[in-house]
Amino acid sequence: MNRLNELNLDRPLDMHVHFRQGNMLQVVAPLTAESFAGAIVMPNLVPPIRSLEAVQAYREAILKATQGRNFTPFMTLFFWAYTDAELEAAADQITAIKLYPAGVTTNSEEGIGDLFAARTTLSAMEELGIPLLIHGETHGFVLDREREFLATYDRLAREFPRLKIVMEHITTREAVELLDRHEHLYATVTLHHLLITLDDVAGGLLQPHLFCKPIAKRPEDREALLQAVLQGHPKISFGSDSAPHPLSAKECAGCAAGIFTAPHALPMLAELFDRHQALDKLQGFVSDHPRAIYSVQPAPKTVRLSRTPSVIPPNYGEVIPFRAGQTCAWSIEDIQ
Repeated sequence: MNRLNELNLDRPLDMHVHFRQGNMLQVVAPLTAESFAGAIVMPNLVPPIRSLEAVQAYREAILKATQGRNFTPFMTLFFWAYTDAELEAAADQITAIKLYPAGVTTNSEEGIGDLFAARTTLSAMEELGIPLLIHGETHGFVLDREREFLATYDRLAREFPRLKIVMEHITTREAVELLDRHEHLYATVTLHHLLITLDDVAGGLLQPHLFCKPIAKRPEDREALLQAVLQGHPKISFGSDSAPHPLSAKECAGCAAGIFTAPHALPMLAELFDRHQALDKLQGFVSDHPRAIYSVQPAPKTVRLSRTPSVIPPNYGEVIPFRAGQTCAWSIEDIQ
């Protein structure tokens, strides 16, 4: 079988990225904007993005940090008990609303406790066509948190049949299976959950730069994700969940959760898809599927990748990237 040595990606998208704020925003946002045409930006800042004014201010800060790179930030609100008037005012300036169960991940302390107590907000989102993105974990045993939350996804899908629901960064075989039970249920998958298992994180010496939430799972879970993505499941989009933290917050007691993949996500995805002879499915995963699911039209951008080895830098300022110092078999050759 002939193998491609080059691949053009039309308008690649990252449907789940963390830009943080302040100095960290200035470092990491340009790294995503360089190779992606657009990205859905998470709202779990301090304080969280819970008003139209905050959305507008954050969007302006992102555009300023990424200027000259032809990049579209798709903005989100932090899930809250919004009034109909607040949602109507924000609807044309946001792409989705992100729900965090209280305390499940970074900067989620102000998340919701009882999701179904916010029925009015969910109904208004359904009427306005605003997608609901969910970090779907409980506070149970760490390996079971996503599985335990699947019943909530199922209930939401049944009670709000016109609400577009996205299961963020799924990690389990059961989550993949749930996708096909409801027409309006979708998912994002990260690069790192396609590559690592819990054994990579804690099977030998603890690897803090591989610690994330949801935590990497078992080999059979990774295999289920791989099969769905490599076969081009149309309801799954790429969402990096690229989550930067300074070195001091990663290599310490109480290590922060998050893996930083943004700068080299596309070459590493090409390497992975090429290894499985599925390069023809990459365009759908990073662009065609999300454009259809989220009804977004990013800025025109074509990224040309080549089978040329590239070395991942050891750091970007205070942030250590995924596979730092290692060689990737693919690289970005040109961006138009």
